[in-house]
Amino acid sequence: MKKEYIIVRIDASPDGAPYVIVSLSTSKDFREQSTPASPFGAGGVMGFTNMDDMVKNLNKMLSGGGMGQPGSTTSIKLDMHEYKELNLSVGDKVYLEMTRAETTGI
Repeated sequence: MKKEYIIVRIDASPDGAPYVIVSLSTSKDFREQSTPASPFGAGGVMGFTNMDDMVKNLNKMLSGGGMGQPGSTTSIKLDMHEYKELNLSVGDKVYLEMTRAETTGI
């Protein structure tokens, strides 16, 4: 499985160890976060036209994605050597590929 992400934050380790935490958001979530706020000041209100829409978007609303806050993010811990080698910065598009290890034998 291969997914596309955008780097939204890069933080130093909280304990001072030589690693960084890179926070990623999917391209879709990133675009939703960058949409302009309503000129009427209703940024914290999600509108629904029917109950089905409300149920489909309830998880997103509860996680903060619908309240002008970032939705779900994926965080990766990289040591300083990996971070410098990749030359990452906020706004970069990255791809993560996940595969299951093949087991042979016992």
